[in-house]
Amino acid sequence: MSSRRLQLVWSIRQEPEAVIKVAFASTDRSRVNQHFGAAEGFVIYEVTPDRATLVGVGEFAEEAMDGNEDKLTAKVDFLEGCAAVYVMAIGASAIKKLMAKGIQPIRVDEIDAVDELLGQISKAMNDGGVVWIDRAISAQAKAREEDRFASMEEEGWEG
Repeated sequence: MSSRRLQLVWSIRQEPEAVIKVAFASTDRSRVNQHFGAAEGFVIYEVTPDRATLVGVGEFAEEAMDGNEDKLTAKVDFLEGCAAVYVMAIGASAIKKLMAKGIQPIRVDEIDAVDELLGQISKAMNDGGVVWIDRAISAQAKAREEDRFASMEEEGWEG
């Protein structure tokens, strides 16, 4: 089986203050149950403090685990724009590739339900105190400010 990907894109008139994309390594799209390198599937959600929306599903062919570093590239590329990815296990080379793209790998000890994790992420977005979430929200706010000033400059705004 070759790789398959689905990504939903739509316009929201009023963007929420904070939206972060989070991925989960999952075979059934409801539980985190895959090692990153061997993951046959990922689901991606956009999470706000109020809700989570499924925005992408990726399926990957089963590949040999050891000595096949090329298998990581397609997965890391698919996760572009995500703040984090939840996995059952992950190797050092995958961690390095993800961190270089600004994606925080998060290992869970047991099979966790995606819905429960999404609830925890939304709560942490409201409450603060989770480093990777706070960092993602801060980076998003900084990017929004830079965009605003760039737009003002293009319009010829003068102070």
